[in-house]
Amino acid sequence: MSVIYILLSISIVVAVIFFIAFIIAVKNGQYDDSYTPSVRMLFEDELVKEDSKPTVKPKKSN
Repeated sequence: MSVIYILLSISIVVAVIFFIAFIIAVKNGQYDDSYTPSVRMLFEDELVKEDSKPTVKPKKSN
């Protein structure tokens, strides 16, 4: 039974270490995306063209 307490305490310590490492990485900008904004401006016009399709005018009958 004492082995379970040892393993549980070791797993909690490891989880806390990984959580602290994650917080430090986020604060240092590890997960900041610097590539997508530069590429987004290249494809922005294509998205606008797809959204604003021209409307079809009805034909006038004589």
